[in-house]
Amino acid sequence: MHFAGLGTATPPARYTKADCLAAFEASDWFGRLDARAHFIARTVLRRDNGIEARRLAVDSLDEVFEIEPNVLAERFLKHAPALAALAAERALADAALAPADIDAVVVSTCTGYLCPGLSGYVVERLGLRDDIGAYDLVGQGCAAALPNFRLGRALLGGGEAERVLSICVEVSTAAMYLDNDPGVLISACLFGDGAGAAVLAREAPSGRRVTWRDSASRVAPAAREALMFEQRDGMLRNILTRGVPALTGEHARGVLDTVLGRAALGVEDIGAWIVHAGGRDVLLELERRFGIPAEALAHSAAMLREYGNLSSAFVYFVLEAALADESPDGWWWLSSFGAGFSCHGALLEVRS
Repeated sequence: MHFAGLGTATPPARYTKADCLAAFEASDWFGRLDARAHFIARTVLRRDNGIEARRLAVDSLDEVFEIEPNVLAERFLKHAPALAALAAERALADAALAPADIDAVVVSTCTGYLCPGLSGYVVERLGLRDDIGAYDLVGQGCAAALPNFRLGRALLGGGEAERVLSICVEVSTAAMYLDNDPGVLISACLFGDGAGAAVLAREAPSGRRVTWRDSASRVAPAAREALMFEQRDGMLRNILTRGVPALTGEHARGVLDTVLGRAALGVEDIGAWIVHAGGRDVLLELERRFGIPAEALAHSAAMLREYGNLSSAFVYFVLEAALADESPDGWWWLSSFGAGFSCHGALLEVRS
């Protein structure tokens, strides 16, 4: 399987940490939460947590604090299809392909629910063929990009498609929830809105080739409650615990060792790291576990600083940045992880 084109999209409105803190302090929610919650929010939004700004699907930050089930559902319906389609249009343009060239579309999300699913909205907006294979993957959290790619690979390998459109889209402002729990508060300060798309192809495109060579996954249901969404009051409430960085490092290293062992490669053979950034502490733990310098994860850190945690869409942004930066040819490592607890990794070969 080859990556023939990439595209990303975010809402136009950019908000800094200072903007978010000022809006929180001016909101009715500030008075509803206790002094400890105020301290946590101020600490996260004033100190260097690896994030400087986020793109949010609201015209003003006052809207973020309209936390009510119908408002959040309407926000997801308005923005998720639009962001998904925009990222997909850019991926098609990057691949120099038309909508009619796509045989299947796979759409992943965890921040909202639609029935019929997002794939139908994407088919409509892009003008994809009516005989296309359309698949919706939900509930995989930040890890969803690699399962999405693996389904695309299966469709290509099984002869059901020549080209698959892979999309991950998250409207985190449609999954907003606030209370005095530290994990809930920190989550509200971390996540941004955006979408990523890739055209996956059976045949190698002209020019630089990004080829999927091997992959592995780990699922640890015993750690499910460390990182998950739960339903409360008709809304999604994010559970985020202190153990996530260590959990990520343990499983990410295990997946890496599995794939590198099969390829008879070592960590030193990896020339570029395309890694989901759950946050600054996650990146620090990955540096330690992988035994790599901070600059090896520079693209992940840069995307985190400018966009925040984009959940499942994040690795599309990192891959796009690495290619734009002309990272050297060779072996690249692609990894995502999140709710479940689940962790996935893939070995990519990049050649000009």
